[in-house]
Amino acid sequence: MYPIAETGTFCYIDPEYQQTGMLGVKSDLYSFGVVLLQIITAMPAMGLSHRVEKAIEKKRLREVLDPKISDWPEEETLVLAQLALQCCELRKKDRPDLASVLLPALSKLREFATEDHEVCNSNRIFSVSRAHNSVPLSPISSSQVGLLEPAITD
Repeated sequence: MYPIAETGTFCYIDPEYQQTGMLGVKSDLYSFGVVLLQIITAMPAMGLSHRVEKAIEKKRLREVLDPKISDWPEEETLVLAQLALQCCELRKKDRPDLASVLLPALSKLREFATEDHEVCNSNRIFSVSRAHNSVPLSPISSSQVGLLEPAITD
C-alpha cells in the first residue's frame, strides 16, 4: 500500500482526518467541495479553494471559471462556488450541514439547471431536458434541432 500523497488523492482528503485519523459526518463534504470547484474551474485541486476564494473577494470569479464555458450564469455560479468553499473549510465544524444547508441550496440550483431552456453557442444548441433531467454528452448541431423531442410543458 502506498502513502496517501502518492496516490494522487491528497488534495481531496479532509484536513482534520489527515491530522487526527478520525472521520466525521462532514469529512466527505471536504472532498465534495474540491470536486465542485474543479467542475466549475477545470483546474487541478492543489490550492484551488484559495484561488477561488481570492477571485471571489476581488470580484473576479469569471477569471477562474472554465474558459470553455462562455456563458456561466453569474449568480448561480457564485452560489455554487461559495457552497463549494464552505465545504472546503479546514475545520469540520465550519462546513455546512448536508441536510439543512447544502441539499436545499443544491436543489435550488438543480431547479434552475433543469428548466426547459436552450442555450445557443457557436451554432450549437445545448439542451437541458426536464423529462430526462440530463444534458446530452455532446452538443447538438443546428441541423439536428428538428430531431429533438417536443418540449414538455407544465
